Amino acid sequence: MIAYLKGRTIAKTDRFLILENGGIGYKVYTTEPLLLKTKEGEEAVFYTHHYIKEDALDLYGLETLAELEFFQQLIGISGVGPKSALAVMSMAKLNDIKQAILKGDATLLKKVSGIGQKTAERIVVELKNKLGLLADATGRVNITQAGDEDTFAALEALGFPAATIRNTLQQLPDNIDGSQARIKAALKIINSK
Repeated sequence: MIAYLKGRTIAKTDRFLILENGGIGYKVYTTEPLLLKTKEGEEAVFYTHHYIKEDALDLYGLETLAELEFFQQLIGISGVGPKSALAVMSMAKLNDIKQAILKGDATLLKKVSGIGQKTAERIVVELKNKLGLLADATGRVNITQAGDEDTFAALEALGFPAATIRNTLQQLPDNIDGSQARIKAALKIINSK
């Protein structure tokens, strides 16, 4: 499996680029924003997913490990292929897509060509609980509400496992404001189990 590529971009189209590494040109499909950012003749780095099917042997490249992990989660959903997953990831920033999914909002996903209402809803349902286990683009654990970093740290200091904390934070209502109030509400949820 090819998991990482670094080389010089020798050609680009609107869907893929060709990256030269060691005298070999690799055809790498990637997101629109990353294609626009990558310049011909310049060095580029991609975390890759090697997609193998009976009629395809393709490379999909993403900028960060967090993006690669999310891409792999997307293509694991029935009805979502790698090209559709790239289209989803081209629609918005990774954290914005994750926040929409955590809120149960399939609107952004329905804008993607080839993804209908049912597939968009399936993505939301299947990924909503898994997102707490993925890191955001900065490598930190995805937190559901701004300011929950403090709540997470406080609960972690009390000895609760990270998975339990993430699950609990996702259950907290959005109308509870302030770290102290969110910590108390989280402790009630944890202690009720």
